[in-house]
Amino acid sequence: MEAENVSFPSTFVLLGFSDHPWLEMPLFGVVLISYILTLLGNSSIILLSLVEPRLQTPMYFFLDNLSVLDLCVTTTIVPQLLANLWGPWKTIASWGCITQAYFFHWTACTECALLAVMAFDRYVAICRPLQYTLIMHPHLCVQLASAAWSSGLANSVLQATLTLQLHHCGHHNLDHFFCEVPALIKLACGDTTANDLSLAVGAIPFALVAPLLVLVSYTFIARAVLKLPSAEGRSKALSTCSSHMVVVIMYFGPAIYMYLQPPANSTQAKFMSFFYCIITPLLNPLIYTLRNKDVNSALKRIQQSHGRVKF
Repeated sequence: MEAENVSFPSTFVLLGFSDHPWLEMPLFGVVLISYILTLLGNSSIILLSLVEPRLQTPMYFFLDNLSVLDLCVTTTIVPQLLANLWGPWKTIASWGCITQAYFFHWTACTECALLAVMAFDRYVAICRPLQYTLIMHPHLCVQLASAAWSSGLANSVLQATLTLQLHHCGHHNLDHFFCEVPALIKLACGDTTANDLSLAVGAIPFALVAPLLVLVSYTFIARAVLKLPSAEGRSKALSTCSSHMVVVIMYFGPAIYMYLQPPANSTQAKFMSFFYCIITPLLNPLIYTLRNKDVNSALKRIQQSHGRVKF
């Protein structure tokens, strides 16, 4: 018994969707296609904003950060998920499990903070348009993005490190498709009160304060938009915020459900995680580009210049 009472086994078994074996092959196809499109979509946004001067604004700077986060979270989770869905073996090495736990918690918390920062950017753009360039200067944008990344990293290091101290007594079957801090805590055989408390307190800035800041920002935005004299002005102001609002709802909705109330069953929890780990990073670039005239115009200009050079 003493030999088994170790902090981490050498490998973990990710049960994933093995309770629905008929679903694994269709999910493999969905995940593979989603992953490829996620890489292409988010990489395109980053490259486009780098080569197009008109897109080098605070809004697209934060959107680039969001794209980097989406690339990080999918690259951390999807390759292992594809391997587990394809083959009979569902194992992951302990170092891989630790890496997933650290990086997923980091990116998830950072994205919560970044969405709040992006809401503040929209608030300044609509409620303080004449002062926008003075307030959202490049130095402040870098500071806000750095604060989002740093706060996510700090919480990740704290939560994941505390989780690594738990004893698992030989238990190594994770009822999830990737290594997540709450799932690892549930696997522990000792007292996890301190870990549960730390996880709940650490979630407050990201799962409660960040959505509240977004709500406050959009409350002021709504009031400012309603005061605009023309319907065209109101429509233009709302169009600049609609994409961000959709992303906020898609991300915070499942995340708050997952972390602030216990799910009814593990299958439901896994599908909720699947949505915000696989589907949301895929949809983010589509939401921000399909109705975005600046991005579409930049794409057309690049295509036209490429065509002239080729000719």
